[in-house]
Amino acid sequence: MIRKIAITGPESTGKSALAEQLADHFQTTWVPEYARQYLNHLGRPYEEKDILLIAKGQLAAEASQLSYANILLFCDTELLVTKIWSEVKYHRCNPWILETIKVHRYDLYLLCDIDLPWQEDPLREHPDQRQYLFDLYYNELKNRKFPFRVVRGRGQERLENAIKIIHNFPF
Repeated sequence: MIRKIAITGPESTGKSALAEQLADHFQTTWVPEYARQYLNHLGRPYEEKDILLIAKGQLAAEASQLSYANILLFCDTELLVTKIWSEVKYHRCNPWILETIKVHRYDLYLLCDIDLPWQEDPLREHPDQRQYLFDLYYNELKNRKFPFRVVRGRGQERLENAIKIIHNFPF
C-alpha cells in the first residue's frame, strides 16, 4: 500500500523543495504544486473560481502519480492549502473543497514551519501574515485530528528532521 504524505503550510516555507528532496531520498515520486503551474499559464489575475479548478487539478495530478510511487508518495500541498487560501482571500470556500477535505486524507501531514526566510515570488501574497497563516494550518490539522508533525530547520537540517519524522511515524 502506498502511504501518502502531504507537505503543507504557508507560503515560502520550503514545501516544494522538501517534497522533491524527500522523494529523492526515499527513491519515489512526488506531486508538484498544481497551483504554480496553473497560475503561471493563466494569463490573467486569478479569480475565486480558479481556486476550485486548482484544487481539482491538484488531486488529478496526485492520482496520476500514485502508480509511479514506491511505498511513499509526497504531495506538495493539499486541499487545506486551497481552503485557507480561499478563506483568507475571499472569506469563504467552495463547498466541494470543504466536503472533499473530509474524505481525501493523507497518512501523514508535514506542516512546514515559518522558520525559513521569506523568498519573494510574484505568486506569493502574504509576507507579513506568516505566523497568522501558520496558526491557521496548525489549528485546522489539530481540530480535524489529522496526523501531522511540524517540520523545522534550515537546509539539510530541515530535510533530516523530516526524514526522522517519517521514519518514526507509526504508519
